[in-house]
Amino acid sequence: MISTRDDAVDRGIRRVGSALGNVFGTVAAVRRARALHPRGAVVPATLRRLPHPPTGIAWLDETEDARVSVRLSRAAGLPAPLPDVLGLAIAVPLHGGRRGDLLLSTAGSRPLARHLLLPRRDPLRSAYTCLVPYSSAVGPLMLAALPPDSRDGGEALRLAWAAPRAPWQPFAELVLDGAVGAAADDPALDLDPVLNPLPGLGVPAALARLREPAYARSRRQRHAAGDASPVEPAR
Repeated sequence: MISTRDDAVDRGIRRVGSALGNVFGTVAAVRRARALHPRGAVVPATLRRLPHPPTGIAWLDETEDARVSVRLSRAAGLPAPLPDVLGLAIAVPLHGGRRGDLLLSTAGSRPLARHLLLPRRDPLRSAYTCLVPYSSAVGPLMLAALPPDSRDGGEALRLAWAAPRAPWQPFAELVLDGAVGAAADDPALDLDPVLNPLPGLGVPAALARLREPAYARSRRQRHAAGDASPVEPAR
């Protein structure tokens, strides 16, 4: 059977993903922690829904507030106050005892810049995005957490969605329970948007094939090296 172009691309993506897995696994074993975002602060929070026009996407159109867990982290693990790419990860309880994970990184908020990683210092005064659009029933969709509007004195991050080049549309606020600096990390909180998707939102298939070997290898290696995190089975 002659391989198609799509088959060749798929094999290439999987090879790159496997190579990334080897790199991530080695770094995780040395650090005894995640290869990226090795340490963080886990803070309970409330995801408070805001009125907005329906989008046709299940999770965005939810109307009930939810208690969530938020992990704030630094990608390279550089000590504050040095700038680093900051991470904002949200674990969202779903119906049926499931969980959905949202992973965002500091980036620009304007259309082109929202796809670019940007080092920042202050986790609560920075813009975060998903960098690569999610797949959805209404087309590619970006998600973001935007800093509070200083004019209203609020402290909550605003969660928003947008088509890749369209303005942001807020749909919820993320209100942290306490100060980030006083929060401890929870190594057992292992978030992965491929294993734990949010309803109506999917990581693009090519990106999922690229990143999942790296994340799976990182989980196994750091667990074997003594990290307290549980190892999730590959799916």
